[in-house]
Amino acid sequence: MKIDGECYCGEIAFEAELNPDHVGVCHCTDCQKLSGSAFRMTARVQGSTFSLLRGEPTRYVKVSDSGNRRIQHFCGKCGSDLYATDDTDNPERVNVRTGTVRQRAQLIPKFEGWCGSALPWLPRLGHTDKKDGN
Repeated sequence: MKIDGECYCGEIAFEAELNPDHVGVCHCTDCQKLSGSAFRMTARVQGSTFSLLRGEPTRYVKVSDSGNRRIQHFCGKCGSDLYATDDTDNPERVNVRTGTVRQRAQLIPKFEGWCGSALPWLPRLGHTDKKDGN
């Protein structure tokens, strides 16, 4: 499936190819903090299919407890959280934030990760594969 999207102010735009089975919800505490919400929806796309069409995102490197480095890409003008990658020049995978995707209504989550960190008041999605890790 071809997707495209942009940040809130339109400064940064992108496109990619997506397998709809690779859309999910992450309940980890990092995603809660970085999104300012109870969870984050992400679409995993192959890095080779992801292209920036306009603009250059600001980057923040998050180092996890395990030492893994993840680059969070966001709009420096409006603050929209756009996507995350490994700390490499040519990432194999890009985790696109589905709220920025124009076709977001078609992106139904197939899995939930880090369910042990899910907030207890959230209703559970009945149709997803649930994992404690990602």
